[in-house]
Amino acid sequence: MVTILKFEDIIAWQKALELSDIIYSHSNKEKFSKDFGLRDQMRRASISVVSNIAEGFEREGNNQFIYFLLVAKASAGELRAQLYIARNQNYISMNEFEIINQKVIEVSKTISGFISYLRTQKKNDLDAKKLSKHS
Repeated sequence: MVTILKFEDIIAWQKALELSDIIYSHSNKEKFSKDFGLRDQMRRASISVVSNIAEGFEREGNNQFIYFLLVAKASAGELRAQLYIARNQNYISMNEFEIINQKVIEVSKTISGFISYLRTQKKNDLDAKKLSKHS
């Protein structure tokens, strides 16, 4: 089992940071940058993914960490919905949409996998405690 010492070591956080950079880059483009509402909302959603992974890691225990990972995953869903709006407004091309959307899906799946891992670890810890009581 790998011990994560800081949130920067979490693969989901690293991928979410890359995604945030992509969102900032695309939302700085001419037409997109002038739609302050959508631009800012997408930036906030991408920031939320990165921030909630970090905040959850810094909390006490897996239950709180899992909660913040779920919030991060929800923000990724919000970002995907907003991508469709950006595409429909021609702020990003269909090709850009596909690339970014795949990146968001990748981040979301990575978070889901991490949540599953943490839940399994929690269950394994509980099973180990039950076994030790009966020994």
